[in-house]
Amino acid sequence: MADSKLTETSLRSPLGRVRGLGSAKEGVSHWWAQRVTAVALVPLTLWFVFSIAVMAGADHAAVRAWIAAPFNTVLLVLLVVATFHHAQLGLQVVIEDYIHAEGAKLVWLLLMKGLCLLLGLTAILSILRIAFA
Repeated sequence: MADSKLTETSLRSPLGRVRGLGSAKEGVSHWWAQRVTAVALVPLTLWFVFSIAVMAGADHAAVRAWIAAPFNTVLLVLLVVATFHHAQLGLQVVIEDYIHAEGAKLVWLLLMKGLCLLLGLTAILSILRIAFA
């Protein structure tokens, strides 16, 4: 028992032992969310690319009708949500890893998340506007 306690504490840095800092317990959920969105994007992207390829040369009315089909509307919205959430997760890691000043990191994270939210909502509203027009 004493050996396991000694091994556990010896793996932590001296600064970590003094501050009592350990795992934030948030990395696993972030990692899983990124993997789940990546897996979801594979079939959604393949469906989208195949659908666009099939509609090559179609006129404006045909594309609007395709978007207005309920199945296609739902899949397009899911594609947008998964894409922007996945992008936000990946960019968050980049910002956290490469920007070391806490103030600048916070500003960049807020800007990036706000931009992803704004672009994602714009895309979703555009899809819905076409679908329900």
